[in-house]
Amino acid sequence: MTATDGSSSQAVPLPLATRTPESTTRQLLAAKKARGLSFADLGTTLGRDEVWIASLFYGQSSASAEEANKLQELLELDQDTTAALLDYPVKGCLDPVVPTDPLIYRFYEIMQVYGLPMKDVIQEKFGDGIMSAIDFSLEIDKVEDPKGDRVKVTMCGKFLPYKKW
Repeated sequence: MTATDGSSSQAVPLPLATRTPESTTRQLLAAKKARGLSFADLGTTLGRDEVWIASLFYGQSSASAEEANKLQELLELDQDTTAALLDYPVKGCLDPVVPTDPLIYRFYEIMQVYGLPMKDVIQEKFGDGIMSAIDFSLEIDKVEDPKGDRVKVTMCGKFLPYKKW
């Protein structure tokens, strides 16, 4: 595919020695943008939630071979980027530890303010344990409000009681 200025809109593969998770993310986001697609569009095509697709792009999830091949075709990805989608992720690797992006920081702040109260309420309802982030889903919705649109975040994780031995 050639742009009007004669350049190609297909991602140029990076040498394996220079490929990083960040460079893979940049290539995936650029390919998505070049085709005018949203995470929701990609999620519909793959039968996955838009948040899961975004987590794949940021290296926090790994695709099956079938999913990677669908994305390769849809986004015209090079072989190295497609192969990177199959890699096992290193999860939770936000750097720096205290996020500086304002939106991400708000979630950090929410956990700082409401983390212990949420823990106590969960444990009152379920007992001593945790909410799984593996058997887990996350949905983000827009709620129209005359005072200003609202962000609705729904987390749904399996409760895992602590084992006594």
